[in-house]
Amino acid sequence: MLTFEWIIGLLLAAVALSALARRIKVPYPTFLALGGVLLTLLPWAPTWALEPKLALALFVAPVLLDAAFDTSLRDLRNNWLPVSTLVVVAVGVTTTAVAVVAHWLRPDMPWAVAIALGAIVAPPDAAAATAILRQVNLPYRIQKILEGESLLNDASALLIYRVAVGLVAAEHMKIREFVPSITIALVGSLAAGFLFAQVWMMITRRITEAPSAIITQFGGTFMVWIIAEHLGLSGILTIIAYAITISRTAPARTSARLRVSSYAVWETVVFVLNVLAFMLIGLQLRPIWSGLDDEVRWKYCSFAAAILAVVILARILWVMPYGALLRTLKARNLLPAHVVDAVPTLKRGFIVSWCGMRGIVTLAAAFALPEWFPYRDLILLTAFAVVLGSLVIQGLTLRPLILALNFADDDPVGREAAHARGVVFRAALDEIDADPSEEAEILRLEYRAVLLRAENDPDGGLTSRELPSDPLRRRAIAAARQALLNLRRTEAIGDDAFHLVEEELDRAELSVEA
Repeated sequence: MLTFEWIIGLLLAAVALSALARRIKVPYPTFLALGGVLLTLLPWAPTWALEPKLALALFVAPVLLDAAFDTSLRDLRNNWLPVSTLVVVAVGVTTTAVAVVAHWLRPDMPWAVAIALGAIVAPPDAAAATAILRQVNLPYRIQKILEGESLLNDASALLIYRVAVGLVAAEHMKIREFVPSITIALVGSLAAGFLFAQVWMMITRRITEAPSAIITQFGGTFMVWIIAEHLGLSGILTIIAYAITISRTAPARTSARLRVSSYAVWETVVFVLNVLAFMLIGLQLRPIWSGLDDEVRWKYCSFAAAILAVVILARILWVMPYGALLRTLKARNLLPAHVVDAVPTLKRGFIVSWCGMRGIVTLAAAFALPEWFPYRDLILLTAFAVVLGSLVIQGLTLRPLILALNFADDDPVGREAAHARGVVFRAALDEIDADPSEEAEILRLEYRAVLLRAENDPDGGLTSRELPSDPLRRRAIAAARQALLNLRRTEAIGDDAFHLVEEELDRAELSVEA
């Protein structure tokens, strides 16, 4: 009963902290991290244990699927150069820099352990950056680059993490012996994710009841991760391939009622998982912290502060010279035409370099270290310090910095959404054009008015008051939805505009059902 009371209390406290974060416009993980510090310092806080192997599956799999489901392949392809350099090079530079500094500070720390620490703190967190980016006027390209990076850098960092932990476990095994298995894991994970998605869609095609469908969505996510891990594949890459494959076909076969319900549940679950991650890591650190004397505490804190500084500086020292090099090549006309648009300005490069807050993946990876792993206590404390420090230092300053730089954007999502509305409403009109009934004429007049407004106002969408319940309107909405799916399939619009108009059509469909 005491555990249940603590869980309820902590969840309610997290809701209050989240509301406060929204009010003062800072990322809610910042306050969750501060809450984790308070739990560490409370002498009467409970001691909860979680099996390390469960951490990545429980915390990372659903969060990653939620992010991958909304990922636009078009935007990833258009920004492949900056995304790939951040995913591969920036993660590699950060991991290497952290490993070198950690081994220098603690010469007795094996290199494999130092590399594992570097991989744990290397990947930035999507939730923290997105919470701020949605509040400010930031160029669309920067948002897509950061979202693409946050999706894929987990895979590159955790792949390094997996190899390093394996080297520690095997002791005398050489890294070259892991190369064949890594190659198989990379290719096999992508193929397995695609196949799992195809099979799962066949199995769940007839499940239309919202509670059952949502439960199977979560069950499928955890099953895919667990099977991939048992097969020696990368759970991260498998989940990404699985989610992106499903996202291509799910909108066409999911009802509005089920989609609205499942989106709400997934958003809530991702929030709860963030709360649990910070809460559990805080409770894990409490016995570690209380068991250290003052001298060792000072050494641990000094080590963690040094690693935090390296994590922040490593990203800046990669992103800024990279941008300067591209600008120099552009000025000398040495870049291919398709790369010129990807050259960042000085302001944009600095914002990307400063969006390096760490979060749930770092916590879960540290938590997942086996109990016997060397320096596990130090790594846990350091990982939490990096998450807390980056969220406080970068998270609290990012929004004022963006506002001070005064970015301008031409709102490509708004333009694409306006174009999509025009296409879908014309499709709705075409569907009922041949109907001579009085109801059809009234509906045509309404849709023409909506179409006129959509063409003149980029923010002008549907409202439920305009959609009375009748079979004719259902036909029109179905035709509009098919037109929207065609726009996405041909990449005339991106996923952000697609989901925006899809939400409007969902509200329209639900009002018809009502």
